[in-house]
Amino acid sequence: MSFVIAATLDEALTAVAAGARPIAGGTDLVVGARDGKEPLPDHLVAIDRIAQLAEIDPSPGGLRIGALVTHATLMADPLVASEFTALADAAALVGSPSTRNLGTLGGNVMNASPAMDTGAPLLVLGATAELQSISGSRSVPIAELWTGPGSTSAAPDELLVGLTLAPGGASSASAYVRLEYRRAMEIAVVAAAARVTLADDGNIAAAAVALTAVAPTIIAVEGIDQALGRDPDAAADIVAQLAAEQAAPISDLRASDTYRRHCVGVMARRAVAAAARRAAGEDIAVPVNRALGIGAA
Repeated sequence: MSFVIAATLDEALTAVAAGARPIAGGTDLVVGARDGKEPLPDHLVAIDRIAQLAEIDPSPGGLRIGALVTHATLMADPLVASEFTALADAAALVGSPSTRNLGTLGGNVMNASPAMDTGAPLLVLGATAELQSISGSRSVPIAELWTGPGSTSAAPDELLVGLTLAPGGASSASAYVRLEYRRAMEIAVVAAAARVTLADDGNIAAAAVALTAVAPTIIAVEGIDQALGRDPDAAADIVAQLAAEQAAPISDLRASDTYRRHCVGVMARRAVAAAARRAAGEDIAVPVNRALGIGAA
């Protein structure tokens, strides 16, 4: 087994091109190996010392978040918490304090779990992933990055270096809520994220909703236009029905498919309602789950 510590992005890309697996926080890779899910790769390259990958920068296209930004940083960053609040909601629920301080957004995204907390927020916030290799870089809409449980469309020699979130504009806000059985070291049984924009009359002018843990990948709810022009309560009811209809959950030790299908509609309704309240100017603290008493007590 070989282990390289990359001091620069070029060094990291060279190692990845040679077949090394990138590692930063290691909260998925190391734990998975320890639990016997998958052995450690033969070749690893540590990328945690590349400072440029740990920056959060406003950009003309919205907000750029480096792949090495930790969940603890995301939940506390003033701009993320105020303008891209669903992502802060999600980051605040990830694992435990130690996981949030070590685990990175890039690692969460590239792990490609359909139950990842950051996935649905990234989808409703219009995230674009920046993939880079020694031969160049390309941008991929986040929905096109995930191809199945644990798999992505990134080439073997590509490294996720950052994500760009689209701005929401005036009277726009977002929220992420999840069904959970306990408050720490938990993954979503089901979850939902929503971003809504309110019209001057308080009705829904635009919306995006995404679902977690009810399909092989994070999925966007289709047919949202049916909810536009309606008041938030009526819109939330429509979204709940659409979410339940479009979910394709499995049954496992944590929940049955029937239970997940029902609960994801409830979570979608709550996500839309919380996002609309924030868009109307109400100050709902991060994370929504704790502020509104959703999930585990």
